[in-house]
Amino acid sequence: MSENSSLICGLCPHKCVLSSGKTGFCGTRKNVDGAIVSLSYGQVTALAVDPIEKKPLYHFYAGSTILSLGGFGCNMKCPFCQNHDISQHGIEVSQGYVSPEKLVDIAHKATREARSIGVAFTYNEPFLSYEYIMDVAPLLKSAGQKVVLVTNGQVLQEPLESLLPYVDAMNIDLKVFSEDGYKWMGGDFATAKATIRSAVDAGVHVEVTTLVIPEINDDPSMMREEAQWLSELGKDIPLHLSRYFPRYKLKTGATPVETLHLLQDICREYLDYVYLGNV
Repeated sequence: MSENSSLICGLCPHKCVLSSGKTGFCGTRKNVDGAIVSLSYGQVTALAVDPIEKKPLYHFYAGSTILSLGGFGCNMKCPFCQNHDISQHGIEVSQGYVSPEKLVDIAHKATREARSIGVAFTYNEPFLSYEYIMDVAPLLKSAGQKVVLVTNGQVLQEPLESLLPYVDAMNIDLKVFSEDGYKWMGGDFATAKATIRSAVDAGVHVEVTTLVIPEINDDPSMMREEAQWLSELGKDIPLHLSRYFPRYKLKTGATPVETLHLLQDICREYLDYVYLGNV
């Protein structure tokens, strides 16, 4: 293949066409000498032991802790991003490289010292470190560690299905129940739904989070549609409705608590478990 040939990245719905030397929408994948290279492979911006409920996962080893790891970059451009200091930046924010083998060692130490159950790939979009997770997840599983993804769900089916056998639990953002809303955030609505469906079908423990933002996704009829759709996959899928506060580029006022309670009541007509966050 010519070094000048363009390549199509097959990881997420952007399907970026990368000419030689070009980096994709996410800022983590680059055409280097005719091959797509992950710039974020093993690069760590954050590493901490968190309560599992912080992911949030309320029905997966409740009361436990988990080693949480973040990289950099994102394949969405949400103007309200709470982790924009790493998700909207490049390798300059990395704190260093951690090999797959080293991460397993760190996970074992977290288990010994903090009773961590495994590793959560979180803080930024984990699927952008796809090659790294594909390398490290089997090692973690063999070592008795749980593998958790906290994701926006913006990944194509082929790479997703290759990784799902190694994943124990996922918290997946369903940011807004409309295509226009996803376009505004730089994502794809159908892909988010397909990821949730595929994870549920694969037997992965799935919980869903929606950050409720005034005038964006707080319409009761829209939330009813979301809850109905989720209930068709399983009434026992936990849904987390999280309160929005002004962040990054979006200065809209915080979500009224009364709005969250109203939407929670609506969702409870369809789902067994609906939780409020940031209240």
